[in-house]
Amino acid sequence: MIEKLWTKKDLISLSELTADELTLILDTAAEFKKVNRRRVKKVPALRGKTVVNFFVEPSTRTRVSFELAEQRLSADIINMTSSTSSLIKGETLLDTLKNIESLQVDIIVMRHAASGAHKLLSERLSCGIVNAGDGAHGHPTQALLDIFTMREKKGSLEGLNVAIVGDILHSRVARSDIIGLLKMGAKVTICGPATLLPREFRKLGVRVCDNLRNAIENADVINMLRIQRERQQASYFPSISEYASIYGINSETIKYVKPDALIMHPGPINRGVEVESHIADGPQSVILEQVTNGLAVRMGVLYLIAGCLGN
Repeated sequence: MIEKLWTKKDLISLSELTADELTLILDTAAEFKKVNRRRVKKVPALRGKTVVNFFVEPSTRTRVSFELAEQRLSADIINMTSSTSSLIKGETLLDTLKNIESLQVDIIVMRHAASGAHKLLSERLSCGIVNAGDGAHGHPTQALLDIFTMREKKGSLEGLNVAIVGDILHSRVARSDIIGLLKMGAKVTICGPATLLPREFRKLGVRVCDNLRNAIENADVINMLRIQRERQQASYFPSISEYASIYGINSETIKYVKPDALIMHPGPINRGVEVESHIADGPQSVILEQVTNGLAVRMGVLYLIAGCLGN
């Protein structure tokens, strides 16, 4: 049944998926979450398959989550970084991965700073390509785990009010979240300093707001994003302390949050900037549950793609 429903050898962007395909990933992940609760957590679903994790950019949660997902699916795993590859000798990314593919690997999970790098490779390689983050463009598995967590906690995404707050301009998570949430019937508000709000998102049906209270007071879910100073080439606001007081979830702004609203963050958290510690660790926070669900989601994605690749 899965083979008939899932026909893609790659996961590049949620924009390429239908609502039914998104639901299939979520439902598959739900089954793997059950596996992760067992005493013996390993299954033979990817036995005989080889997965390469190629992280050109730093990562903690995503990389560890993918590696553990592959181990629990019984895949053979190779971990690579740019510093241990021939990229530092001047070899092109395409040549590097063509050489890796020639070793009969099945799936390459890659994070890269260049937006669109995964799409380019997927069109030139026959092995599966999974986007673990490309520049400021997309992070599909993070969006999937966010959506999985929302669905698990709220029951349905249809009509759900989701506020995404912070550095929208530089966030690949925001872009992927918006695409996936809209496909699943949620209502999305983006909020942050005007300098960090791409107005073109209005064309997608997203509400754009630079006032935090207006953005969060009716929200069912509030997803706080990190200020990505490593991607900023200019100053987009006067100071971090001013940003935190106006756009952070703190002792004052939490007063405007509904008691049953979820507080989310893709990590890493700058405590005291996006979210104060007592809120990040409080009863409305599902931040660690997002990490837990990321493992199940990535197991589901790898399982579906491996099934499409065949033997």
